[in-house]
Amino acid sequence: MSAATRRLTTAQALVRFLSAQYTERDGVRRRLIAGTWGIFGHGNVAGVGQALVEYADVMPYHQGRNEQAMVHAAVAHARQLNRLSAQAVTTSIGPGATNLVTGAALATVNRLPVLLLPGDYFASRAVDPLLQQLEHPVEADVSVNDTLRPVSRHFDRITRPEALIASALNAMRVLADPAETGAVTLALPQDVQAEAYDWPEEFFADRVWPVRRPAPDPAELTAAVAAVRAARRPLIVAGGGIHHSEAETALKALVDATGIPVASTQAGKGSLRHDHPADLGGIGHTGTAVSDDLARTADLVIGVGTRYTDFTTASGTLFRHPDVRFLNLNITGFDAHKLAARTLVCDARTGLEQLAGALTGHRVDAAYEAEYRAGKERWEQVVETAYRADDENAVPTQTQVLGALDAVVGDTDVVINAAGSLPGDLHKLWRARSPRQYHLEYGYSCMGYEIPAALGVQQAAPGTPVWALVGDGTYLMMPTEIVTAVQERLPVKMVLIQNHGYASIGGLSEETGGERFGTAYRYRAEDGTFTGAPLPVDLAANAASLGMDVLRAKTVRELRDALDRARTAGRPTCVYVETDPAPTAPPAEAWWDVPVAEVSSREAALRARERYDARVAERRRHL
Repeated sequence: MSAATRRLTTAQALVRFLSAQYTERDGVRRRLIAGTWGIFGHGNVAGVGQALVEYADVMPYHQGRNEQAMVHAAVAHARQLNRLSAQAVTTSIGPGATNLVTGAALATVNRLPVLLLPGDYFASRAVDPLLQQLEHPVEADVSVNDTLRPVSRHFDRITRPEALIASALNAMRVLADPAETGAVTLALPQDVQAEAYDWPEEFFADRVWPVRRPAPDPAELTAAVAAVRAARRPLIVAGGGIHHSEAETALKALVDATGIPVASTQAGKGSLRHDHPADLGGIGHTGTAVSDDLARTADLVIGVGTRYTDFTTASGTLFRHPDVRFLNLNITGFDAHKLAARTLVCDARTGLEQLAGALTGHRVDAAYEAEYRAGKERWEQVVETAYRADDENAVPTQTQVLGALDAVVGDTDVVINAAGSLPGDLHKLWRARSPRQYHLEYGYSCMGYEIPAALGVQQAAPGTPVWALVGDGTYLMMPTEIVTAVQERLPVKMVLIQNHGYASIGGLSEETGGERFGTAYRYRAEDGTFTGAPLPVDLAANAASLGMDVLRAKTVRELRDALDRARTAGRPTCVYVETDPAPTAPPAEAWWDVPVAEVSSREAALRARERYDARVAERRRHL
C-alpha cells in the first residue's frame, strides 16, 4: 500500500506546511511562522496569493504597502518575541523582490529570523524573458533574487515541486536555530508555484523545532571562572543575546552576587533596569561617561551576547588597560571569538547561570563598587539636566521630548527607534524599565524602520502601548505603513520630530570636514547652497492624510499633554512637534572612526584631518 498523499500546488503545500511549524523552548510552544505579509503581482498572485486564500483559516495574512517595510514589521515582531516566532513575506518578481534586500540585510545583521518568499522567473523557461526578468548574458539561471544571497542566512530556488520538501525543512532549521538565524529566502518560480504535486501527508504534520540552551564546555567554564576571579576591574558588556535568551534574571543574579557592573550595547539596553545600582547605561561612542570611563580601565571585559560593533568598541579605542583581556559568552562561535577572547560558546541564560554558580563567594572590591556607583549618580544628574525644561511654554529640545516621554510611558511600553540623532540620545539618556521597552535597531541603523516595526511589535504584544520615535528624515523614507496601521486598527503611537533635515549626519559632516553639505531640508540660497529658508513641508498634515489622528504640540506643556492623550488612544495617533535645534544632549564620550579626507584645499577638512589623526593613533588591535 502506498503512503497517503495530498495533491496540492507547490504554493498551497508551502503555506500548509508553514502553518504546522512550531518552536519550543522551556516547555513553551509557539507558531514558528505566525503570519504572512504580502504584496501581490504577476509573480505570486496566482501562486502564493491563491494559496493564502486557500488556507486563510490557518495562515493569517497582513497587507503591506512597501516590501522593505513588510520585512521590517516581520523582524520587529520576531525581536519582540525573542526570536521564537517569525513571519513570512511574499512579493512578486522584479521590483517587489529587490525591495526585500534592505530588510533582509537588517534581519541578518541583527540575527533576527524572517522568511522571504519572492516570485521568480519561469523554471520551465516557457516564457523567456518574462516581464521584469533580468537577462544575464553569461549566467542564464541568475535572477534579481540572487541579490538576496549575500544578505540571507539560507537561500534556495525551488525549480521543481518536490525540491520544496528538503528546502522547506532546512529553512525552518535555520530560522529556529539561534546560532544560525537571519533572513531565509526561498525564491519561487511562478510556474512552479502553481504546479500540482502529490505531497506525502507527513510533510503537513505538526513539527516542533526545539530551541536549545547549549551549556558551556566545562574546561572553558573553568578558565572563565579563573579569569573573573583574577580580575580587579571586570566589566560586563550586555548585548542583545541576553534579551533573545531571556537571560535578564540570570544576569541580575550574577551581578547581585558579584558586584560586577554592566554596560549595555544598543541591543542590550534594558538587560538590567535603569535603577539597578550596577547598571551603567550605554557603552561606546553613544555611551555614558561612567560606562566609558570604566571601559578604559577594565582589565577583563565580559561580553554577553554582543557582536562588538565599532560603536561599542569606539572603533577599537575604548578598552585601554594595558593588560585588558576579553571573555565572550555567545551562542555563536563567530561572535564569541572576537577580540581574541576566551570563549563560552553557549546559551546566554545557561552560561550566566553556570558562571554565577561557579563564582559563589566571589565579589569585586568594595572600592570598585563605590567608584562606579558614584559615577552612576553623577550621570543621573546629566540625564536630569538634559530632560528638564525650565520653561514649560518654550519650544522643546529633542532631549526634552525624551524627558516628556519618559514621564508618560509605563514600565512595559515599547519605544522604537533606528536612525538619526535619536539613537545616540536614547542610548545615553533613556531609562529602560523592562527588557523589551527599549527597541533600537542599530545593527543596520535603517531609516524608515520605526513605523513598520511598530506594527510588528503591536501584533506581537497586543494591548501594549508601542511608540515609534521618528525624525523628519526617516519619516520621509517610509511613512506608507501608517495606512496599514489604520487598516488593521493597530493603535501605534508615533512621535514625529521635525528639525528640517538630517540632524545627525549634519553634525557628523561638520565634524569630519564635510561642512554639513547636503544635510538640510532647505531652499537653495543665491550661491546655490541649500542654506535658504526651511521647506514649507507639513509632515503632520501628511500623517493625517494617511489616516492617523494628529496632535500638534508647540511647547513643552502641550507636548506632555499630547503624549498623555496619545498613550491611551485607541487608534493610530501621531504627536507632532518641532524642536529647538540647540544641542542639549551630552557630547560623545568616546570616538567613532569615520575617515576624513587626507588632502584638501578647504580649511574645515584640514582641521578635521588633524583631529582624526590624533584619535586614530589611539586605536588598538586586541590580540
